Amino acid sequence: MKLLKFLLRYFPPGLALEYTQGGNVKTKMIDLLDLDAETNIEMLAESIRSSEPVITECVMDQLVETLKKLQTKVCNTGVKRYYKYKSLQTHLLPLTNVAFDKLGKRCLTGSYDRTCKVWDIESGKELLTLEGHKNVVYAVSFNDPPSDKIVTGSFDKTASVWCSQTGNCLATMRGHDAEVVIAKFSPTQTKIATGSIDATCKIFHIETSEEVGTLMGHRAEVISLHYSNNGNEIITGSFDGTIAIWDTRTLRQTGVLKGHHAGISNCLYNFDGSLIASSSLDQTAKIWDARRNSCLATLSGHKDEVLDLAFNYAGQKLATASSDTTARVWDTRSSFESLRIMSGHTEEVSKVCFSPNGHHLLTASLDKTSRLWSVDSGYCLQTLSGHRDDVFACAFSYNGDTIVTASKDNSCFIWR
Repeated sequence: MKLLKFLLRYFPPGLALEYTQGGNVKTKMIDLLDLDAETNIEMLAESIRSSEPVITECVMDQLVETLKKLQTKVCNTGVKRYYKYKSLQTHLLPLTNVAFDKLGKRCLTGSYDRTCKVWDIESGKELLTLEGHKNVVYAVSFNDPPSDKIVTGSFDKTASVWCSQTGNCLATMRGHDAEVVIAKFSPTQTKIATGSIDATCKIFHIETSEEVGTLMGHRAEVISLHYSNNGNEIITGSFDGTIAIWDTRTLRQTGVLKGHHAGISNCLYNFDGSLIASSSLDQTAKIWDARRNSCLATLSGHKDEVLDLAFNYAGQKLATASSDTTARVWDTRSSFESLRIMSGHTEEVSKVCFSPNGHHLLTASLDKTSRLWSVDSGYCLQTLSGHRDDVFACAFSYNGDTIVTASKDNSCFIWR
């Protein structure tokens, strides 16, 4: 074996070793989720060397410098002031969803006008209009990291896959009996999974458009789904108040998480797949042990429906958004305590997401603003205002240097 180079993954932090073995180039990823400002880089480098034979003494200085670069990037707690860079007057009818590509160079908008549009972040220009759906385009996303394909889910009961460079429709997936409200690429990027008002989730081959199988078991709408990192499992959240766990290889249900007393609004795996988090209209969120299918904690404190949630990159913190006008940050390692309450919005908080490095929190609200918060202090660092109607979506780019906010006023703002 011969080491060729080190490659960095900033968020979540990791180090990739690219090397040759038997004439083939291979890559091994080492997750460094516990990397922080207190980490002794020399000791970390020595630990990595002791477990990786491909790393020799002659590259140790390079390894140390590479890890220091990663530490500097990940542990940067500096507060960036965002300014409105572009206003995208996107569609004639209200927006439904937005999404960045992996590098934050393009974003997608879905709309009630039955189209999805692709935008260039730098210029603010419309690159493509994806036309073909016969009803509302509700779900939109890229296949990251290559971002060469786009999936759209529509109220016309179908999902479509498109080339992100040409806008050509590559495949249309049919079979649902009601609106498709969520559509996601598998980690292998060979399949997509869709969730529908018909209470099912379906998996399709992208290349052939053929249905692999239907995941049946919920008694109400499936409004959330999330793949495990290796793609071998999917969790689905439903208005029936349960989260189902499915094996994507056998298409069998392997578990059902019960305990919520109202519909599920979202459900997620953390990065390493050890935890599942769920939010519910019953005013709580729950943390589940993904391996034992058991509830570890019920996160109580919100005084109204919990509408959204997000893990930080390490899965050590969870953020929740609520109709009670607040967002909260919770510990997910041991105590499951409420660490911070973000108060300041005057209407429902509908969306929440961590910055890539986990130091800041972004919220979207019906009070026509989005806000940036310090996770450490809970203080509002900046209010992003200017929209004329509800802000229903917000997102960071991969590097955290750009924010997009989307509003019912039919516009998207790009903040830099």
